[in-house]
Amino acid sequence: MNDANKSAKPELMSPAGHWPQLKAAVAAGADAVYFGLQHFSARAKVGFELSELDDVVRYLHRHAVKGFVTFNTLVFDHELKQAASTIESIARAGCDAIIVQDIGIAKLAKQIAPELDIHGSTQMSITSAEGAELAASLGCNRVVLGRELSLTDIRRIAQATNVELEVFVHGALCVSYSGQCFSSEAWGGRSANRGKCAQACRLSYDLIVDGQQRDLGEYRYLLSPGDLYAVQQIPELVDIGIACFKIEGRYKGPEYVALTTRAYREAIDHCFDTDNSSQHTVSKDELEQVYSRGLGPHFVSGVDHQSVVVGRVPRHRGLKVGTVQEVQSNAVVVNSLHEVFRGDGLVFDSATWRSPNETEEGGSVYDVQPATSQSATGDLVCLQFGRDQIDFSRIRAGDLVYRTNDARLNRKAQSIATDSAPTTAVTFIVLAATGKPLQVTAKTDLGEVASFTDVEPLPAAQTNALSLETTNRQLGRLGNTPFHFQSATLKSEGNVFCPVSKLNEARRELVAQLIQQRETTGDTVIHSCELTQHADQVRDSDKPIPQLHVLVRNAEQLKAAIELKPDSITLDYLELYGLRPSIEQIKEHGIVARVASPRILKPSEQKVVRFLLSLQCQILIRSGGLLHDLVTNYSQALPELHGDFSLNAANAHTFETYKEMGLSRIAPTHDLNAEQIDELTRRLAPSSIETVVFHHLPVFHTEHCVFCRFLSDGTDNTNCGHPCEKHEVSLRDSNGRRHAVLADVGCRNTVFGAEAQVATTQLDQWLTSGICHFRIEFVHQTADQVKAIGSSFQTYLSGKTNSKQLERELNQHTEQGITEGSLFVPDGFKDLVQLT
Repeated sequence: MNDANKSAKPELMSPAGHWPQLKAAVAAGADAVYFGLQHFSARAKVGFELSELDDVVRYLHRHAVKGFVTFNTLVFDHELKQAASTIESIARAGCDAIIVQDIGIAKLAKQIAPELDIHGSTQMSITSAEGAELAASLGCNRVVLGRELSLTDIRRIAQATNVELEVFVHGALCVSYSGQCFSSEAWGGRSANRGKCAQACRLSYDLIVDGQQRDLGEYRYLLSPGDLYAVQQIPELVDIGIACFKIEGRYKGPEYVALTTRAYREAIDHCFDTDNSSQHTVSKDELEQVYSRGLGPHFVSGVDHQSVVVGRVPRHRGLKVGTVQEVQSNAVVVNSLHEVFRGDGLVFDSATWRSPNETEEGGSVYDVQPATSQSATGDLVCLQFGRDQIDFSRIRAGDLVYRTNDARLNRKAQSIATDSAPTTAVTFIVLAATGKPLQVTAKTDLGEVASFTDVEPLPAAQTNALSLETTNRQLGRLGNTPFHFQSATLKSEGNVFCPVSKLNEARRELVAQLIQQRETTGDTVIHSCELTQHADQVRDSDKPIPQLHVLVRNAEQLKAAIELKPDSITLDYLELYGLRPSIEQIKEHGIVARVASPRILKPSEQKVVRFLLSLQCQILIRSGGLLHDLVTNYSQALPELHGDFSLNAANAHTFETYKEMGLSRIAPTHDLNAEQIDELTRRLAPSSIETVVFHHLPVFHTEHCVFCRFLSDGTDNTNCGHPCEKHEVSLRDSNGRRHAVLADVGCRNTVFGAEAQVATTQLDQWLTSGICHFRIEFVHQTADQVKAIGSSFQTYLSGKTNSKQLERELNQHTEQGITEGSLFVPDGFKDLVQLT
């Protein structure tokens, strides 16, 4: 990375769900604010109306704050026209950047508004320099890195690319890689890639190991991470040259925004010895109090699976203030770690003995009295509560006590949130000469310049000549403006008289000019863009023969798959380096061999690229960074490349973008239902589409390792003992469904949905539409199940049986039933598509 970038002061970017949060961010010292509109945003419940956009940008720019619009969802084909129109509106409003997930939309935005900055969202799952370069090739000038990267990873990426890097430094962590979570889509029809996350990771699960439930005591929330806190890592991130530090939290209130923004403002300014004269400083305890599930640096400081997911609670707890020592008939004695005050809201955390579905006791403190003795670790205090507020029989000694509400901190946060916005320093140069018009120039610390020249010449002074004192006093009256007075230089010739009114007029005119410069968006270049091709131009001329592709995950399944003699076999093994003999075995039987790449590749894992090429077989690409690396650096020796669901191709524009990069066929994202997949055949050559017709949906893909956390005392793969190689693990939800967990070569875990998702309802139509590539995938199935399920599909695709019979047979061969899952088409969906 260019050394010049390392000395630049990074932006601090804060979240805004709406006006109160936006104003709090500005008041607390944010350099930029990111916010969504009501559509195309990964936080669907919050955001601004498009009609508000001009006012939002004007407000931010008046205070020298940038405005970034989150456009970070997948876009469906029937929405492309609306998406293009919205991008045009964003550009015309003068927004500073648009944050995108969909690579097709990134390319589209660059075509429509070439002057608009484009930032690649964390939803792009960018974890390498190659991923950043892929985004850059589509028009992105900045990318938001995955939250699972360590400082070492981030530094390596920064050294390998000149693309601006943005990192999250605070807030909630998703257990799954952003953009790689399909749990909400699978279990509720609410796509996380469409801003409708149902937070299935925050639910309780039982750990099933080799068919038996493992007693984990108070640890029941096996997929619920703590929250990120990276104040202590700010100096190193500054040294690395990160362009922007980002605070998570568009669902949070203005108090959260104010406190977190102020904390990180202070941390960044401290690195640059910037004078911060604020009367407010914000501690970690206060950030813990305002919102957290337990703060820590987590992946930023390196992998430690014992700390990322503790598993005791899934929700905001506030600050831990003590432990219950004794329960009395109408009071609780607490061994306190922090002072408790009357009016504090407390909750008693009894995870060690209470089931996850039971409510917890809590309430507002009515009185605080010292207890009769003191403990070695804290003060014993007796807490009393309002009448009938607490059921004391549901509290036990040993329960943890958290403060959920702190009135004093609320007042402090509100004070920060409603402070006057930070102002920009202005210096003035005044030229005053007898017989010449007054000239005043204003220049801000940000380099903005304005000038004023009066029309009347100044007379000679008879008594009160213009002085520096008068100049400072009148020009310094900046009052309720986004500026503050720094200094003035008076250059006068002789005794000049200048009316005070002239200085006031000059000040008002200069301020107006400076504000106008900030609020003026200028002429925006907008280009029209062709979105789709006509169906007759893209449909395959001849109806091809259906092909069955089988994906297996172990040697037993492979042996059964070879007996089926499908059109291809894809290997998705835990150990990449055990693949070569299996590839040779497939080829010996005259079957096309394909290997599935990892979904995530970090800087230290790039050697995987050369290994995959050495196998000399087709590659199922699951990582955009891998694709970019292959087509950029190995174009002369590439096998046939296919794209998998994890590339999140959701519309024809994105499909075409990937095909231009070298993919011959692509599996649609699992965010598409069956009708949307069929719709793709009217915009693309159907032979370029590979549909998954039997599999267990990969609902979570996570850096967090369930095996390491709960089946070992280790912190990572160097000391965990590799329980993933010895045990079969699943997570059982409250409905009794068991979701299989597998680890990959990078020790990342994938949680698979319990029911098998099948496309039996859709297959007839897909065949009619010309789709010819059908894939079936196995997780924990036995060899007999592989043969039975594979044979059923072969019989159907050969026309010897119908889809109803296929569905009955699949039901017989699956242990937890079958489902349409993400393929389900809601009532009225076809009408909605036709309307748009």
